[in-house]
Amino acid sequence: MIQDILTSSLRGALVALGVDPVPDRIPVERSNRPELGDWSSSVALAAAKASGRKPRDLADELAARLGADPPAYVAEITVAGPGFVNFRLHDRWLHDVLTEVIEQGEEGYARYDLGHGERVNVEFVSANPTGPLHVGAGRWAVYGDALCRILERCGYGVHREYYVNDRGVQMGLLAASVAAAKAGRPTPEDGYKGQYISDWAAEMADDADPGAWAPQRAVADIQGALGALNVTFDTWFSEKSMVESGAIDAALTDLRASGLVYESDGATWLRTTDLGLAKDEVILKTGGEPTYLLGDLAYHRDKFTRGFTRLIDIWGADHHGHVARLKAGVRALGHDPDELEIVLGQLVTVERGGEVVRMGKRSGTFVELAEVVEEVGPDVARLTFLLQSIDTRQTFDLDAVVSKSMDNPVFYVQYAHARIASIGRVAGERNVPRYPLEMVDLSELTHPRELDLLRSLGELPEVVADACRTRAPHKVATWVRELAGRFHGFYHDCYVMGEGVSHEQTQARLWLVESTRIGLAIGLGLLGVSAPDSM
Repeated sequence: MIQDILTSSLRGALVALGVDPVPDRIPVERSNRPELGDWSSSVALAAAKASGRKPRDLADELAARLGADPPAYVAEITVAGPGFVNFRLHDRWLHDVLTEVIEQGEEGYARYDLGHGERVNVEFVSANPTGPLHVGAGRWAVYGDALCRILERCGYGVHREYYVNDRGVQMGLLAASVAAAKAGRPTPEDGYKGQYISDWAAEMADDADPGAWAPQRAVADIQGALGALNVTFDTWFSEKSMVESGAIDAALTDLRASGLVYESDGATWLRTTDLGLAKDEVILKTGGEPTYLLGDLAYHRDKFTRGFTRLIDIWGADHHGHVARLKAGVRALGHDPDELEIVLGQLVTVERGGEVVRMGKRSGTFVELAEVVEEVGPDVARLTFLLQSIDTRQTFDLDAVVSKSMDNPVFYVQYAHARIASIGRVAGERNVPRYPLEMVDLSELTHPRELDLLRSLGELPEVVADACRTRAPHKVATWVRELAGRFHGFYHDCYVMGEGVSHEQTQARLWLVESTRIGLAIGLGLLGVSAPDSM
């Protein structure tokens, strides 16, 4: 709201001052130096050359012109540095933020139509079904699910998908490992070990086909672990079904039609050097076996044929070398490579008792995601994973996340919502009603703690939109943590009711508390974390 007002006012002032052309983008950002104002613009630096003025001189002229007829909510306009125009606002703009939060509520506040209903396929986790998910896979699961929630709030039609690699050498090794355990034989070379293999072998019927049974058992285990984390998928896409449907042959036909396919040394190649890559790529090995690249291209072609106009894949950073190949192949299939987005995330280091837990399904030494979720709960696991950007390495300390103290960021955030609920209960016990908003004087909200809360609430729409555009759910998690911190400060310093608090203050603060509850509920909901009424 305020950002739009300031942007429009600056644009009008630039036109009035004869600046031509006016920059397409008028930067207006929250000030990182509160002593200079609430908002700041560097537009004078960007427009100075076109205006024939020095940046500082143009900034002074902008400040003078806007100061003669200040935009709504603006109390003071100053100039700083080489040409920054700073705006200090009246507190009433924050009171209007509260009104907006209440009127729009959980369903409407911080909701956008950025996507205009565009159909987006988000594929994430997609771990090979060779055993239970390790705890590190939880990071991909939670990130993908939170991103889908944010995209949906911003107007996209989202489809969640898990690609099941249920064919190939690894599936054969899994089946052989389970069969060996069932028969009491040693694990085959390069086979899978661990207690789960023995447990699954004990479950498998004597007359079952390990080749069919073991992958199904692995997928069921994965579905259970993700379900416990409150992560679900619309489609579990089988690689085997794609082979059986002829999708790979169809992709190969389309690639041949592009004129970029040729034969050499008994193999079939895609001329990716014509698409900007350093070397060409094999798509059919000698003997006709499809390469991983061809299978992946067939899978993405299938997504496009299902009507999705944007594909988002979430991969580990160890797959970075495949990105350019896949995008080149998508282009060869006739699609804009920008329609495919690939998010590369860093891995997770798991610690317990101060020691790093090594991950490895084949060795059998890994911490299962299901065990961690059962121990700490889905809320703790989700918020812990989401507190850091997906492109940074993360340490998941199993001992720290279970502690119930204010040092634990998960407890810290949820406790804020529980405190809000406790205020409501106390108000009920004391027969203190909350009057209709239109009867309440919000100008009573002047304490720095109160205004800080309102500033956070005013930032939420911008945070959600930015998290959507940059595919960064951690920005919502950071905002939730900050809002919780500001509420704890308010709770400590500003009594809502009782001796020394006027009736007018109580009513205004009850609505402030309710608006904070709405903000927390929205933020936690986007992260897939519950908002408890008690701890």
